[in-house]
Amino acid sequence: MTSTTRPDLIDGYLPPVSDAQQRYRSAGSFDEAPLWSAVERTVAATPAAPAVTDATTGTTLSYDELWSAAAARAAGLAGSGIRPGDRVVVQLNNSAAFAVTLLGLLRAGAAPVLTLPAHRISEIAHLAAGSGAVAYFTEDDRRGFDYRALARDLQSRVPTVQQVFVDGAPGPHSPLPDGDPRDCPDHTADPDSPALFLVSGGTTGLPKLIPRSHNDYAFNARRSAEITALTADDVYLAALPAAHNFPLCCPGLLGMLRVGGHTVLTPNPSPDSAFGVIEKHRVTVTALVPALAQLWCAATEWEPADLSSLRLLQVGGAKLAESDAAAIDAAFGPVVQQVFGMAEGLINYTRLDDPRDLVHRTQGRPMSEFDEVRIVDADGADVPDGTAGELLVRGPYTIRGYYRAPEHNARSFTADGYYRSGDRVRRLPSGHLAVTGRIKDTIVRGGENVAADDVEENLLAHPAIGQVAVVGVPDDALGERICAVVVPSGPRAGLDLPSVRAFLTERGLASFKLPDQLEFAGSLPVTAVGKIDKPAVLVLIGVASGES
Repeated sequence: MTSTTRPDLIDGYLPPVSDAQQRYRSAGSFDEAPLWSAVERTVAATPAAPAVTDATTGTTLSYDELWSAAAARAAGLAGSGIRPGDRVVVQLNNSAAFAVTLLGLLRAGAAPVLTLPAHRISEIAHLAAGSGAVAYFTEDDRRGFDYRALARDLQSRVPTVQQVFVDGAPGPHSPLPDGDPRDCPDHTADPDSPALFLVSGGTTGLPKLIPRSHNDYAFNARRSAEITALTADDVYLAALPAAHNFPLCCPGLLGMLRVGGHTVLTPNPSPDSAFGVIEKHRVTVTALVPALAQLWCAATEWEPADLSSLRLLQVGGAKLAESDAAAIDAAFGPVVQQVFGMAEGLINYTRLDDPRDLVHRTQGRPMSEFDEVRIVDADGADVPDGTAGELLVRGPYTIRGYYRAPEHNARSFTADGYYRSGDRVRRLPSGHLAVTGRIKDTIVRGGENVAADDVEENLLAHPAIGQVAVVGVPDDALGERICAVVVPSGPRAGLDLPSVRAFLTERGLASFKLPDQLEFAGSLPVTAVGKIDKPAVLVLIGVASGES
């Protein structure tokens, strides 16, 4: 076998601290193998079992068929010049093609940068340039957006992106590459090197690259599968975008592939579509953000599908209100599991044997005994249990730094390696955490983290906008909606919400970052040091400020 730890892959990557890593190794935490090796073991054990189903096409691949398709994809990648250690941007909707491409890239030794279907040229170009990506994997226009046009724009902006591969009608680009599976590259990798890159929620400006190593991400999948009691008999519905950490590895697709379960992928999470998929495939586990969970809960009143197979409905991505958790349990049976975590590492779960009141009112406790959690005040001093403070964490699957982002790392990590989550929490005596808010200027809309300064920067490019403050306004369905408070630079004529949203769309901003509400002001309140006073802005538009 050949090594894939190329110098340019690890340039800008902060590896684990050796002393701590050795402690985790001694405890048997890691596979010490490429991320895909766990799937290989499953294939050997149950080759004929169903592995993935594409809910759109109805295609089901057994483990043997999935493994062969991934080998063919890896061979095609090698034949197209994709080398071990190359970074490639992947933007695919939930489909069998996503699963095959992900495994194919891993087997070829390439490092996929997993982006979301909702991302547009602003985010995609930023991530491609930051990673030094040599290729872009996407699909055609079947979902109502032409990703092939985005690809042309991407190549004009980021010269390193030499190749574009398209699932579906490729247009001027290339189809997804396949070769003879017997020509699948034979390689190994340093298990502490990056296997893939997730993208941050963008708490400060554009999203950052989160390098997840073979060891830490395999640990993430294995421990998550243990806590959720996954077995080969489970059927998991990936209804959220599979490139998200939550449906990918908590336990998600990768956790299911480890235990030999069946994953069904759908790009449509609406209850009128997803409920039929649950009934047809007898889905046992799925994951939702609170807004979708609320919608599903309400839809049980009118959708006739049989959902009795569902044993676990994970809810995360934003805080789930206690009343909503109770309502979901009442609608589906006692199935709710709260999940609170971050793509950077720490994942908290309520446990399957927790009392239901604890499940309803907390966001879980750390999944690993090695997770080191601190809750600190504004001066960095630890606060007692029951007192709210900022959550800091380090551990076996929490990164030490973003990829090629030294300035962000200086702000986001302490000198002794703790990640500053930006989440405000309080800890119960049981170790469970209750989320009370955010430290960073972030709006959590429908489970997506939206950096206010990213939206503000784009709005300030509008010729009719002189000043702007973007704030989160409480919303029963979304958790928070995005409100832009604008000071016009001249007459307000023609400056309305549809035109502002169209302007931001034209600039390539992801759809989930577009304002839901537009307000006008003669001036914006500022703090004593001249910064825009966001709590005062909320008061200005009639929203009471303060933490929950």
